[in-house]
Formats: sequence, C-alpha cells, structure tokens
Amino acid sequence: MRKNLMNMNTEKPSPDSGPGKYSRESLYYVFTPKGVRCLLCPNQCVLKEGQHGLCRSHVAYGEKLYTIAYGNLCSVHIDPIEKKPLFHFLPSAESFSIAAAGCTLACLNCQNWEISQVSPKTTKNMELFPAQVVKEAAASGCKTIAYTYSEPLSFYEYTYDTARLARASGIKNLLISNGYINEKPLRELAKYIDAANINLKSFRDEIYARLNGGSLEPILRTLKILKEEGVWLEITNLIVPGWTDKMDMIKEMCEWLVFNDFADVPLHFSRFFPLYKLTSIPYTPLATLEQAYAIARKAGISYVYIGNVPGTDYENTICPKCKKTVVERRGFTVTSNQIKNGHCGYCSTRIHGVWA
Repeated sequence: MRKNLMNMNTEKPSPDSGPGKYSRESLYYVFTPKGVRCLLCPNQCVLKEGQHGLCRSHVAYGEKLYTIAYGNLCSVHIDPIEKKPLFHFLPSAESFSIAAAGCTLACLNCQNWEISQVSPKTTKNMELFPAQVVKEAAASGCKTIAYTYSEPLSFYEYTYDTARLARASGIKNLLISNGYINEKPLRELAKYIDAANINLKSFRDEIYARLNGGSLEPILRTLKILKEEGVWLEITNLIVPGWTDKMDMIKEMCEWLVFNDFADVPLHFSRFFPLYKLTSIPYTPLATLEQAYAIARKAGISYVYIGNVPGTDYENTICPKCKKTVVERRGFTVTSNQIKNGHCGYCSTRIHGVWA
C-alpha cells in the first residue's frame, strides 16, 4: 500500500518570480538577444525577464535561467516498485517516490494534471532538499528513489543532484518519464539512473502534437540513449480510444522496437481512464488491449504486459521459451517468483532484468 509522507512540514512557496529559496541556476541554457533560451528539452523556450517556460518550473531572471522546483516537492510517497511500472527491476522493492510540479508536455489525458500542468508556485509543497531525500529514503528502508508522478525532467536540476547523492549512498535511481529531453542533459543524467520507464505515447508525430504537445523523434532518441548508457529500460504505451488505438500504428511501433534491439525491453500497454480534458472518451476496452498484446508478441517483443486492468494474468512474467509463469503478480504485489539467478526456474532461459 502506498504510504503518504506529505504531512511533513508542508508550506506554500514564495510567489516571487526571481531566485529564492527553491531556486537554482539551470544547467542548460544560453542568453540570446531575444531572451534566455532553455536547452533542456525540445521545447527550446525563449524567455524574457520573469517569463516561465512551458514546463512552468523554469524562469528567466537577470539574463539567467533558474529552476523554481529545487527541494520544493508537491508529492512524496513510498510505493512498490511495480507501481511505476517496473516489473524487471528489483521485484517487491519499495521506492521513495517524489515529484515537483511541472511537465515538458501538455497531454490532454494527463492523470496527474493537478501537479503536472501547474507551477510549483501554486501547489501545496514540502521542503526536501537532495541530501534530505536520500536520508529519508534510507531511513524508510527504501532501496530506490523514483522521480515520478509529474515529469522529473521538468525539475531536472533537482533530479540530477538527488540522483548523484543517492548513487553515492548505494540507493538506486528510477526515472519515470515522458522522455522529452535533449541529448546532452539526458546523457549526463543517465550516468546516475539505474532504471527508467519511458512513456512512448504513440507512434505518430501528429498525435504527439495534438494529444501531447510534443513530437515523437525526441522520445525515440531517448530510448536509444538510455539503452546505450546501460540504464535498465521499460516502456509504457497508454492506449487512448480514438487516439492511440490504431492497430497498424501499434504494429509499426512494435516492429520498430524489435528492429532497434528493444525486443527484450518490457512493454506495458496501459488502459486509459477518462481524465482531465478527455472525460468524454470511454475507458479502453480489454479486447483492444488484448489485440495490442497479441500484436506485440507476434512482432517479437519478449515481455508484454497489460496494466490498469485488475484480475487478469496479463501482469505476470512468462518465460519466452517454456511459456511458464516465472513471476506472478496481483496488483502491485509479487505473489510468486521463480526466477533463479536471472534465469527461468523451470528451463534455465535467461529472463532479462535486474533481479537482485
């Protein structure tokens, strides 16, 4: 069960637009005659004095760019790692999960819009700087820290500093992200990230533009970079009726993943629920999710899951060779684990992941 830690020292941040207690100079920007250009993500925001980027968590001040989300958290919980979802990384580990307000995208179907589509200035926050996060995680017995819920790339400087300290303390770092980031900051952050779940929202650029306010290519580049940098990777694809439920597109996505050496990367198809600006759309039918599942398996994806659908066996891990269930899950709980030293306990086939 998720443990909520948001009752500790909550306070509203200062509404000042300039640097303050929760501000740090951004690591990636350049000053131009038109204003401060942010180099963190593909939005490439150009900001005049006092203006905020599209992420709402960076502001231009005195010809510099600052984050206003540093140590300024709006969500702190202890979750099972399976909730992220990460199914092939340290099963049953508890994860100290944190978020500050903001996001680099603007998805119409966002499930956490109350914190992702607003500024850190407007959320109810708690003060927790990087060293305190690591201390609290260790004291809670958590083996991992997850940067999650909103978009950890929008509070990049805080994520980066916390991840470095966690790595030095022997705590694993989890990035739960939309993957919308430029190459240089991603490669620098990836040095300290142990596992990531990237939300590949669709496989059409026009859908990314209309549904999410972004573009596809940067996400595909992120997947490749994380793999190159040795980060354990899993992928989530939310199937939104009328938007991302086209089977030809899902087939193309799966074939691209196999062709680009992601066949052994777990793929999670997730059910959509009517939220935020898409409340008139029905939830995803199970039959649609099962169709996507079958397409992925036929394309050669070794580990395919269906999420947000309780009471099915689609969240179990199946050995690609002998087809026996090697990890059984109910909700976010592992009820049986037959993986022995990274291999199937029945036929000794390797089951890709980080199991211990």
